[in-house]
Amino acid sequence: MKGSNAKDILVNNSNKEMSEMQTKNQVEDSIIQESLLTCIDLANSDLHQSALLLKKACLDSGFFYVINHGISKEVTDKAFEQSKKFFALPSEEKMKVLKNEKHRGYTPLYDQIPDPENQVQGDHKEGYYIGSEVPRDDPQWDRPFYGLNTWPNPDVLPGWRETMEEYHQEALRVCKAIAKLLALSLDLDADYFDSPEMLGKPISTLRLLHYEGISDPSKGIYGTGAHSDYGMITLLATDGVMGLQICKDRNAKLQKWEYVSSIEGAIVVNLGDMMERWSNGLFRSTLHRVILNGQSRYSIPFFVEPNHDCIIECLPTCQSENNLPKYPAIKCSAYLTQRYEESHLKFSSYKKTNLS
Repeated sequence: MKGSNAKDILVNNSNKEMSEMQTKNQVEDSIIQESLLTCIDLANSDLHQSALLLKKACLDSGFFYVINHGISKEVTDKAFEQSKKFFALPSEEKMKVLKNEKHRGYTPLYDQIPDPENQVQGDHKEGYYIGSEVPRDDPQWDRPFYGLNTWPNPDVLPGWRETMEEYHQEALRVCKAIAKLLALSLDLDADYFDSPEMLGKPISTLRLLHYEGISDPSKGIYGTGAHSDYGMITLLATDGVMGLQICKDRNAKLQKWEYVSSIEGAIVVNLGDMMERWSNGLFRSTLHRVILNGQSRYSIPFFVEPNHDCIIECLPTCQSENNLPKYPAIKCSAYLTQRYEESHLKFSSYKKTNLS
């Protein structure tokens, strides 16, 4: 009897080890392919054709490329060049513009941990936030996501602010063009999202990112941990270094991750949780993360949300008697504040647990 038990234990252990190895191999196999994303031509005069393509992409993953977007190579190259100059500064110089309470300025390495259940340390990236610039004489300048930006010393980085302001303006223009296609794809008027209470005075944030190191998901080390974006639309320009991965089914027992490759002249676009909420779950806000291979990697995401007072509630074309609204109505600023606070609490809890 004892011998039989010992034999059973050996067999069970062997089976367990084999199962763990198979699972590990499945995980490794599941991230080697590249995702095939739809490409939207913003110069296409047939808006309804583009809207149909966009709808297909948003039903599938909420990730797609845009080409002929109008942001010149010169403007993009300047933004990357100035971004690299900032991140190459000594640490003490960067810390002079540390992120403030309005989420403007520099964020050092390991400052965020979007996936604390799977990350053993913060993201292997440093960043810089540049938000919607609203002057002090504007009655709304003190709203949580409006206000003045924090800028590096112009004597240290001449032309830096002007470069980022130009890119910010160009990226916002592209987001508004995409918003027209989103509206058409949801059977709304093309200008639905361009109203004063929506994108007339949007919350728009440019973020510069610099990644370094090597990721090891098996050890919980990531360039950026798995997350979905909070807002409406995100544009992503990269330097061509691979790293971005998406997972179309976050609820799968074994998550399948796919690389998103860079295409020369194209911008990667994805929808955020707010757009999924607006569309009553029809359009997708997909999990994504960044896996590093030891190369320095630079990217420039641009996030757009409607203005503070916009009510995010199920769109009229996304509900019916048989498809009632899944989410309660909420003001944009309240929603964003809630999401930022949740993220901060996660990071604070992580630091308390892991650094105590």
